[in-house]
Amino acid sequence: AAGLWTVFSLGGVGSKASAQLEQCSPLASQSLLLLLIFFYFCISDNTAFSSSNPHAFQINFNSLYTALCEQQKSDQATLLLYMLLHQNSNMRTYVLARTDIENLV
Repeated sequence: AAGLWTVFSLGGVGSKASAQLEQCSPLASQSLLLLLIFFYFCISDNTAFSSSNPHAFQINFNSLYTALCEQQKSDQATLLLYMLLHQNSNMRTYVLARTDIENLV
């Protein structure tokens, strides 16, 4: 619970762009923070999803890539991109295969 509170209390400490994102779409901002919490707990506790089918859902990498390109002024979106690139080999392969990677950088 302490880690969860830290994420929520430190989540709004970022740049002005993070505050603007939260004001224009609070649901998107809270959803992004929730994804970061899931990533944090999945990395620190590998027993959380130890079922026989580790791939319980599918992600549209194109939509995710487009959304991350649009929100790179947000500290939370940059952290999510960093975690995805380091922890998910499929996302890393997809990003490296894109021809428009300058949009992300």
